[in-house]
Parts: sequence; C-alpha cells; structure tokens
Amino acid sequence: MSLFSRSLRPLFSRSWKPLAFSSEGFVPIPTDKEVDEETLPDCVASRYYPVRIGGVFRARYQVVSKLGFGATSTVWLARDLRWVRIENSSKDHPGRSAVRLLLDSFDIDGPNGRHRCLVHPPLWESILDFRHRDPVQGLPEPVMAFVLKRLFQALDFLHEECHVAHTDIKEANVLLGADESVLRAFEQEEFNEPCPRKELDGRIIYLSRELSIPQDFDAPVLCDLGSAVLLDDGAERREDIQPNVYRAPEVILDIPWTYSVDIWNVGCMIWDAFEGEHLFTGLGPELETYRGRAHLAEMIALLGPPPPSLLAQANLRSKFFSVAGELRATRRHLFSSNDAFEGDLCAGIPIPESIPLEHRETSLEGEDRDCFLRFMRKMLQWEPEKRSCARELAEDEWILKHTT
Repeated sequence: MSLFSRSLRPLFSRSWKPLAFSSEGFVPIPTDKEVDEETLPDCVASRYYPVRIGGVFRARYQVVSKLGFGATSTVWLARDLRWVRIENSSKDHPGRSAVRLLLDSFDIDGPNGRHRCLVHPPLWESILDFRHRDPVQGLPEPVMAFVLKRLFQALDFLHEECHVAHTDIKEANVLLGADESVLRAFEQEEFNEPCPRKELDGRIIYLSRELSIPQDFDAPVLCDLGSAVLLDDGAERREDIQPNVYRAPEVILDIPWTYSVDIWNVGCMIWDAFEGEHLFTGLGPELETYRGRAHLAEMIALLGPPPPSLLAQANLRSKFFSVAGELRATRRHLFSSNDAFEGDLCAGIPIPESIPLEHRETSLEGEDRDCFLRFMRKMLQWEPEKRSCARELAEDEWILKHTT
C-alpha cells in the first residue's frame, strides 16, 4: 500500500486532529460489479490491506480517499497529522529533488498477513496521462525539454551519487507535482460527496477518485524505484530488465549491462512522448507477442548492423546472429527466456526496410530538427560506452535551447 502524505503547518500547535469522514451518503456499487483492483487479471484480495477512509495509521497518517491501485497494492491520499520537517541527504545535487522521496515506511498487520506501507509526497498525473489528454498533439517541445532536463538530473543523481540503475523508465513513472489547492479540493470532495464503494467478504472496496487539474504544476519527478538495481558491488549484471519496447541491445543479447541501459531507455521513451509512437515494438509480421529477434531486426533497420565488438561479448550471439554477423531468419531451439520457441515463431521474418531517424522524424524542421536528431543519436547507440551520460544530456544543446 502507498500513501501520498501531505503535511500542512498548523497555526497554533504542532499536530492536527483527525477529521470525521462520513460513512453514509455514498453511491453503493453492486457486489457483482468488479471495480478498480478487482478488474486486474489474477486479482487476489488477500494481497490488499483493507484500508478504510478516515482510518489512521501509526497515530499519524489519516486516509482521505483512494487515488489508484496496482497489481499488489492500492494508493491513497493521506493527511499527516504531525508537522515534521524532512531533511534530505545530498540536497545540493540538482537531481535529488527530481527523484521521489520516501518519507516513511512501516509494516501493518491485516487479516491475511503483514503488509508494507510506503509514504511519499503527493504528486499529480504522470507524463503519460498528461499526454493522453491531447493524444494528437503530444508534448510541446518546451514541456518535453523541461521534463527531460529533470529526468537526466534525476538519473545523474541515481547513477553518480547512489550507484543505482533505475531500469524501468517510462512515461507512467515520471509524475508532475500538484499544488496545495488540488489536495484541498480532493479532500473537500470526499466530504461533500463520499466516493462510491461496496462491501464484499468483510472488505470495503472504494472507487478511485481523480485529482483535479492544478493551477500550477510542480516540476516532474522520477518515481517507482521498485526495479532499481544497485551497481556498486562489482558484480556482473545480466538480469532481464526494462519494459520490452525499451530493452537495450545488451539486455537482449545477454551482455553485462550498466547505467547506460537507462540512457537507451530514455531515448526510446522520448520518441513515444514526442512522436506519439514506439520507436521499436519487438513485433514482427503476424506476431502478437514480443520477440527479441524482431526487436533486433528493428534496431538494425534504424541503426545499421551491430558492431562485431559488441557481438563478441554476447552470450546469445549464436541464437540471433550467424558467424558472419547476419541476423538469423530461423532458430529452432527451445530457450528458457521469454523468447522461448522464438525461432519457430519468427521464421522467415525479414529485417524491415532501412529507415534511419532522419526519415522517421516528420514533426520538426530546419536546425531544430537537426539539433533534436543529434540529441537522439547521443542515446541510441549500439555500444553502451558510446552513449552520453545523464549529466551531459541534461546540458544538451536541444534541451538548453528550449529551457533557457
């Protein structure tokens, strides 16, 4: 369970009294209608702590209303009944404020076992949700540049200060902050019109409530470090990481990877946010599921063939490439990865027609277009060591052009 905690400084004391939320006047949901977390595949009720609006955790966090849900947890806005000033480490680094803070964490016992509760500052919508408000236009250049500057500052902090690779960067994990007026309105709405709910097997399932549009947006923040990997132990990292469409070449080929996987990931995400389509899909003709071979074929069409020096490091070279370095059309073996039976399913899939970035980008013109493409090529490199680092990218000419 996650709590987004807001803390308002009281006028005459250092604590707040809990508010009395009504348990009446709400719209009842039929018990046979599935809502929120119940609609997820393989939903197991015991995974979720039975949170109740108005409830108080640790004599400190009072639940206001439900913000959302996931496969194993629910998300709630809470009032912090104490006024506590948070001091953060490495606060001089510009990327510290661009990574979501963990204000508190604790375990609570429920009817089906113990649950971990994480407390974060409240945020608004993700960049993905914001873009979907106007899916035709996408994100304007100044907005995209500002988001990316913050994102690269966050990654520089994680990579250089914390020695951590995020490994799961996507638009849904970059959230905008919300101003105080939105949080007050959210709380008042719960008072005036309690959210719909139903009771099932002794649990109350609440319908999530949306936050209103802020008058002023706070700076974007990189969130969800649940897949982050510590890289300061000297161990070789070969884990299968990243969302499929954002997987770096070294991850697909089983080459030891490091922080630069995040840079490739961001380059692919930028294309989603700015151009409104995936740069790579991993889907070949007549394929409905992701395949690493189809993904590599798309990379070759965009970037040309991978350098022999890169393939020489790949544990899965023979799975995907011939001795001459050509992408195999067929491979009839059973593999233990998520590319199992890939050869049979991918047999005969050709490499797509070569379409470099210069031909795929159609929304910009002139020097701005050239500047943007130079920026993209600093991230989309076969060889990890040739990708620019996060600190360099935060000061790239394209970003500075639109943020200064």
